[in-house]
Amino acid sequence: MTIAIIDYGSGNLHSASKAFERAGREAGLSDKVVVTADPEVVRKADRVVLPGVGAFADCYSGLMAVEGMFEALSEAVLTKGQPFFGICVGMQLLATKGLEHGEQMGFDWISGKVQALTPSDPNLKIPHMGWNELRFGTVHPVFADLPGEAHTYFVHSYHFDCDDPSMVLSTVDYGGTVTAAVGRDNIIGTQFHPEKSQGVGLKVITNFLTWRP
Repeated sequence: MTIAIIDYGSGNLHSASKAFERAGREAGLSDKVVVTADPEVVRKADRVVLPGVGAFADCYSGLMAVEGMFEALSEAVLTKGQPFFGICVGMQLLATKGLEHGEQMGFDWISGKVQALTPSDPNLKIPHMGWNELRFGTVHPVFADLPGEAHTYFVHSYHFDCDDPSMVLSTVDYGGTVTAAVGRDNIIGTQFHPEKSQGVGLKVITNFLTWRP
């Protein structure tokens, strides 16, 4: 299978690609990981990964500036039903809109808005940066078999406020409940960085590579 990691000028591409390659290799998979800005590669990929670092509007504009990329992404994910993984701002772009530096429309694949973190404890710093323990209700297959007290690495100032709570797959506590992962159907996204989350992150990636939604 081909795993397409989308290059649109806004993502931790090297670390992401190495993590996906390592997870596949250690799981005995023969998947090919390709970092690409070519819509045709994305359209034909078996799985699609959208990383994202920076401001919501900048990431949205950067993706839309790659001619044909959003159309290819939509075809692969929404029409063909290929598994999709959004990371950090790549997850936030799934929302209806983002409220960072004004209002910017998102993909609207998962209804909700991305808004500023407002921890109840004034001593908690923004951006939220560091390790936090994931909390789960019903465990999604991509989060199956994680070690107890699974911690992952976060760095963000905004979070995804979902309209439908059933699409929130995991949360963390940072002066209140903060969305750590969202998903529906063949779509999943994490606010945390699996490529920076050591063994837990590699397990999440491996689960994604073997997920059959």
